[in-house]
Amino acid sequence: MAADVFDTTTEVAHHGRYDYRPIVGRPDYSWPDGRRLAVYLGVNHEVFSFGDGLGATLAPSKTEPDVMNFAWRDYGNRVGAWRFMEMFDRLELPTTALMNSAVIAQCPGLAEACRDRGDEIAAHGRTNAQAQGDMSEDEERALIARTLGDFDAIGVRPRGWLGPWISESRHTPDLLEEAGFGYVLDWAHDDQPTRLKTRSGKGIFSIPYSQEINDIPSIITRHQEAAGFAGMIEDAVEQLLGESDRRPLVLGIALHPYIMGQAHRALHLDRVLTRLREAADPRIWWTTAGAIARHVEHGRRPPA
Repeated sequence: MAADVFDTTTEVAHHGRYDYRPIVGRPDYSWPDGRRLAVYLGVNHEVFSFGDGLGATLAPSKTEPDVMNFAWRDYGNRVGAWRFMEMFDRLELPTTALMNSAVIAQCPGLAEACRDRGDEIAAHGRTNAQAQGDMSEDEERALIARTLGDFDAIGVRPRGWLGPWISESRHTPDLLEEAGFGYVLDWAHDDQPTRLKTRSGKGIFSIPYSQEINDIPSIITRHQEAAGFAGMIEDAVEQLLGESDRRPLVLGIALHPYIMGQAHRALHLDRVLTRLREAADPRIWWTTAGAIARHVEHGRRPPA
């Protein structure tokens, strides 16, 4: 079955991207230096269109232009992202910078600062004011090409992709693989890397990116606060470490500078990351999504 054709031979339509395979009974392997739990910080650097388009909301907008919500989101680029970088520098933590490519023009110096501190830069579309899932195949191909072209301005060629709003068409993994991407973060279906089938037959890796350990659904949708979210991080690490003697695992911690980068929330993130770093558990590999992808892509161990 071609990967871009949905399976309609059963009662329940199937995407055709991967087969069911339970996490128990898979081949065992380890991350570099024998580590068992790969943890990465996925920091979303996003820009939004003023007066229209999509965007998370702190409170319902009444009119357009929606100054309140636009400015709240822009705080992340002007303040929250830099607060994060100071924190991560002190804790000696790399990140995967999930970057809207329009950040390069809209926020001069932000993408370069991520690059220069050694963060992996992964593409997050052009802007979070639009989603690609309802585009035609040609429109989506053009969007991906333009996104990559934007990154040429800072000398970066991303290998990873996170769709704005996790929006995909039926062709997205095929188009990403054809454009040279090695991995995608849209599919939150596993705790290990998975090879998604593509129409070329080559495939593209899905690297776990949590929709649970993620500040947007946790704080904006479920109305939790930062202490609870920090507790979720700590609990997830504890649980996954308890399982890691039986299987290698991945935890992606998804952060948005306009949410967890707010002063009262950053404090709780700092505390939990400081505790985890000071514990120096030898089973944890603090890494990036791209390094995880390279580990499986280069055949060191098989993906699920």
